[in-house]
Amino acid sequence: MTPRLYYDDPYLCEFEADVVATADNGRRVFLDRTAFYPDSGGQPCDHGEIGGVKLTAVEEEESSGRIAHILESPLAPGRVKCRIDWARRFDHMQQHSGQHVLSAALMELFHLETVSFHLGQEVSTIDLQTAELSAGQVRQAERRANQIVFENRPVRILYADSGSGNLGLRKASGRGGELRIVEVEGFDRSACGGTHVRATGEIGPILIRKLDKIRGNVRLEFLCGFRAVARARADFEALSRIARALCSPLDDAPALVESHLERLTASEKTVKKLASELAVWQGRQLYETTEPEAGGFRLVWRREPQGPLGDEIRVLAQSFAAGGKAVFLAYCDQPPSLMLCVSADSGFHAGQILKAAVTAAGGRGGGNAQIAQGSVPAPDRLPAALEAIRAALKL
Repeated sequence: MTPRLYYDDPYLCEFEADVVATADNGRRVFLDRTAFYPDSGGQPCDHGEIGGVKLTAVEEEESSGRIAHILESPLAPGRVKCRIDWARRFDHMQQHSGQHVLSAALMELFHLETVSFHLGQEVSTIDLQTAELSAGQVRQAERRANQIVFENRPVRILYADSGSGNLGLRKASGRGGELRIVEVEGFDRSACGGTHVRATGEIGPILIRKLDKIRGNVRLEFLCGFRAVARARADFEALSRIARALCSPLDDAPALVESHLERLTASEKTVKKLASELAVWQGRQLYETTEPEAGGFRLVWRREPQGPLGDEIRVLAQSFAAGGKAVFLAYCDQPPSLMLCVSADSGFHAGQILKAAVTAAGGRGGGNAQIAQGSVPAPDRLPAALEAIRAALKL
């Protein structure tokens, strides 16, 4: 098993070690000791350099307990200087320690157990064993967690045997033997192998972002430290841009946006209603100006400049067909699609005719006796579908 220096000193960012073995043509390196944290426990691995070569991943081999260091280029055995990417390491320390504080706050306030933790590149999440969490509870938990941060409580690393009685852990550990315990003084004790700050003040602000429901649990997204500061700055700048665009004070912008959205929704409904009424009128006018062909049918064969064939063309087609003894067909190249509408007295079944035509052309579609829609895989399949419809109508 590779000795892990980060267990006792997560602030160690430069050290020397011996390369005792290599694999993968020298790109997979094993050291006699390491301060590089591997992917484990929801926390991503460290990055850095070994012997001047960029380190891209750190993995733990479960069977041997060895830690493998994956490098950008080969490295020969020997004594090497190692350097950890401190900005990445400290960011992970802030997020992981912040997770302990936030999970403990949720347990203290609402008896909600954290069932999993993930530290992502941009945000972190915890899954809580509950079906729901209210906005009020979120605010309470966030405030309590930040209170612990502001109190700057010491964070200590302790070791204890798993069988030595009640260890006061927030969540029981399934591991046997010696446990590494991360203690936030007077607030939380958790078995954990991750890297953590010395005191809660180093976590920085804790910001809860959003909630999602995942497989019967609640997933809580949060940020700590520099991530929280950067996100708060980005949120402020985005809201400021909105306020400037609305010529509004910052605090009034949300209510003004809601008001504008309500008016926009009402306007869109009015426009849609007027467009539908216009399409009805256009359908009637089209019927009146279309000369009957053989058999007294009025036939419109219409190519639309662009799709999709939506509600307006559908209303127009139905209005046209309502005049009696009428057939209306619209089609477009992008997306390659068709719409067929026939009058009730036409003797044709639009759904059957169109479905057969597009199916033969490799597409799909259908509808009822009066109106049907369908599509084909590509524009070059449209002529075949159109010809099949024309043949079925015999007009």
